[in-house]
Amino acid sequence: MGSFLDTNIIDGPVVVSFVVASVLALGYLVFRRVSRAIPLGQRMPRAHPVRRWAIIVAIGTASGAAVGIIVLVLTEVVFNVFGLPLDPDTRAWVVGAFAGIGVAVVNFGRGRWWRKVIAGCSIALFMVTAAVGINAGYGLNPTLASLLGVQTAPALAVPSSAPTPRASVTPGPPKFLWQIWRAPADMPAVGKMGTVVIPATASGFVARPAYLYLPPAALVANPPPLPVLILMMGQPGGPDSSTRYLPTLNQFAAAHHGLGPIVLTIDQIGSPTKNPLCIDSPAGKVHTYVMTDVVDYVRSTLHVASGRVNWAVGGYSNGGECALSFGAKHPDVFGSIVDISGEIGPSLGGVATTIRLGFGGDAAAYTAEQPLTIMKANHYTDTLAVFTDGSADSYYGPEGATAEAAAKTAGMTTARFVGQGIGHRSDAIIYGLPMALPLLYPRWGLEPVVVPPQTQ
Repeated sequence: MGSFLDTNIIDGPVVVSFVVASVLALGYLVFRRVSRAIPLGQRMPRAHPVRRWAIIVAIGTASGAAVGIIVLVLTEVVFNVFGLPLDPDTRAWVVGAFAGIGVAVVNFGRGRWWRKVIAGCSIALFMVTAAVGINAGYGLNPTLASLLGVQTAPALAVPSSAPTPRASVTPGPPKFLWQIWRAPADMPAVGKMGTVVIPATASGFVARPAYLYLPPAALVANPPPLPVLILMMGQPGGPDSSTRYLPTLNQFAAAHHGLGPIVLTIDQIGSPTKNPLCIDSPAGKVHTYVMTDVVDYVRSTLHVASGRVNWAVGGYSNGGECALSFGAKHPDVFGSIVDISGEIGPSLGGVATTIRLGFGGDAAAYTAEQPLTIMKANHYTDTLAVFTDGSADSYYGPEGATAEAAAKTAGMTTARFVGQGIGHRSDAIIYGLPMALPLLYPRWGLEPVVVPPQTQ
């Protein structure tokens, strides 16, 4: 069962198979065998069954497409369900699916019973094909289990967090880890990633299992204390989206003798259909979960380096906004922030809707939770904030520019990277972290700080 649910539904043949099946089903529904023949050399009369059927199919197609357009307008414009404009290919999948459903519906009144059965099955097929196609476009749910919210990833056995025995102290300035680390011969070539369960002792928040990455240096018999990066993904989505980072993390670790951050990707939303806004509210005590339960878990369970400079918080989309908020609120805990195509503030759609549903109508509470408000009220002397987004992300790209400017004004050391052709999809996730790690590695003492040459 697990292997079936772990089927790749982004890059593999699944999407192609569903599209082919849908095209074959649509072909069957469109073309009907008509018994009334046309004598050779005569034009088709207006009342001929073929002409009538063609008109019926055209009406069904147009009606279905119109329903799809109405659904898009209601969800995207009127109610702003997704919080951002949908991409053209997503709209095409929706309209195409409803157009196919329109063709299937007109088949219920025509033909034998098996044609009606095929029409009913085709409706489900068209809907599934559109869902799979849209998911493949965004690339956030790589497997069927991920799309259905079913947990199949193996649990990761976390090594003991017993402190490393003290080495003899030698005179001179303190040494960074890159200077003193010598990888043992039996160190694994790559790191490990798996799921862990974080007890929600203080918050009671119902979160999905987190995904933990341990670099090769964390898997040896006597591992050094390593920096930690706490990540959060978007909504909809979940911690399993962080598996897209595994090649990048292993590549950076391989280039640094197995050294890398311990990466813990947590669930700050609880469900793909929810958005508790990373605050303590009736929807869930997310702030308490992250800043108490998660932080306590890291300190008590993982062998991480102490000090705020060795702690970073990051995220994508909804997770990026949460990361900026937590980093701005708690500079005593997090010395670095990685905001990947993040929202500029907590949102459930429009401002009025967010205030009403997320803050119980309290506009002042809504304003107080905006990262821009938090940063404006503080001054940061040693916080690194990295912002990444894409040139094709017309919605969150400008918000990233605004957030980066506010962070710089508040005293943070900032960097912003804009990927050409990158949108608000998995390409933004894959692009963002490799941009941030070269700035974080020297800050964590995992590689030398390169000082640019002085100009004469």
